[in-house]
Amino acid sequence: MMREIDHMLAERIERHEREVLPAYAKLWAYYRNPMREVPRTSGPHGRWYRLAQESGLPARLFGRTGDELRTPRREIVVENDIAWRLHTMVDFLFGKGFTIRALGMTPARSELIERALQEVFDRSGGGAMWQDGALLAHIFGHVDFTVTEDASHGARIEMINPRRAVALVNAEDYRVIDAYAVHLVSGVTCATGAKWGRLTRVVTPDGAAMYEDGVRTNLKETPWTGGKLPVVHVQNIAQPLSYEGLGEVESLIPLQDELNTRLSDRASRVTLQSFKMYLAKGIGGSGMPPVAPGQLWLTDNPDAAIDEFGGDASSPSEDRHIDEIRDALDKVSGVPPLASGVVQAKIGNLSSANALKVTLMSLLSKTSRKQAAYGRAIGELCTLTLDLLHHQGVLSTQPQERRVRVTWPDPLPPDVRERIFAAEAKARLGAPRERVLAEIGDI
Repeated sequence: MMREIDHMLAERIERHEREVLPAYAKLWAYYRNPMREVPRTSGPHGRWYRLAQESGLPARLFGRTGDELRTPRREIVVENDIAWRLHTMVDFLFGKGFTIRALGMTPARSELIERALQEVFDRSGGGAMWQDGALLAHIFGHVDFTVTEDASHGARIEMINPRRAVALVNAEDYRVIDAYAVHLVSGVTCATGAKWGRLTRVVTPDGAAMYEDGVRTNLKETPWTGGKLPVVHVQNIAQPLSYEGLGEVESLIPLQDELNTRLSDRASRVTLQSFKMYLAKGIGGSGMPPVAPGQLWLTDNPDAAIDEFGGDASSPSEDRHIDEIRDALDKVSGVPPLASGVVQAKIGNLSSANALKVTLMSLLSKTSRKQAAYGRAIGELCTLTLDLLHHQGVLSTQPQERRVRVTWPDPLPPDVRERIFAAEAKARLGAPRERVLAEIGDI
């Protein structure tokens, strides 16, 4: 099978580098909004940096018409409304972690399997791995995980950066991956001046192989997979009949550009109108004092006048437009400022958990959909991990014991009264006392 897919993978990798990576670079730039140093044009004054999101601002803010510099650079304001929304989504999804319940035949076996899986998770990066993977999926639309053997002959779960991964999707079923390539090194020049060739790892249901500059250098069979590809694919938001998922950044970029443009326009207006200015007409003479408040002038010209202008004036339409852009960002992302702890007067009374849930309904429903996708992926990873541990002889299990159930805590702070009322109702209905106390937890 390796020989059959070599040519197709080479074409897919070339297209990935030519088309996909530039698009991914733009998505990452709008999320991260990194600074780059630039030479100052006005001596020691002025900003020494430029931000990535400035690339989406109109040319007029930079004093340019086409490629020609017409006027000085105006005030530039960039407010990254994308990053904090993505971080809030990840916090709601993995902030409190999750619980795995092994569906073993006896409680003792379930506890043994759960301990073994938790050790693999901890060795693979723990909660940070899931949070990092979710963040990449929110940016690029999807993320992949794979199960491999580590140096100590155990199991390890690896998160794969979407920018380094290329999947060869089955021509008849987009849900099936025939092969999976991961770039390890691509044309890197080391400190000694020697240049390393492109190093790629290709995984198929039959095994894994290393390729250096397109030539296979090593082949290792993976019989423990049972003919399955040890890669689990997670879409951030599913696209019908598509392997790639939908990320959160792409839909926010136009609104982010509009917000930065209007904030920059307002900054320029405030700069020009912050101070009152005076225009003297008909008052001549070289010994005329400066035109300023509290100053007296004397002239024989009956048409002389001093006109006052400037000063920051109210602009309701501008403020309304900026507020509407922020509201649109809330609607598209599903993340209102309240989710990150910014409480505004217009939200009303939030004394109950139900009122808070109504306010955050969009974010909670989106989190629930993502929990279902990640729960399925975590279950598949657990099954693959137990398959490998069984093959290695580390933990012998039956196929029916390699299934798990993933449970998620409520992302919102618990309402103690509601939890107590619910526990009392369950106790009256005959629920075991131990289970009721476990569900209440620490209150």
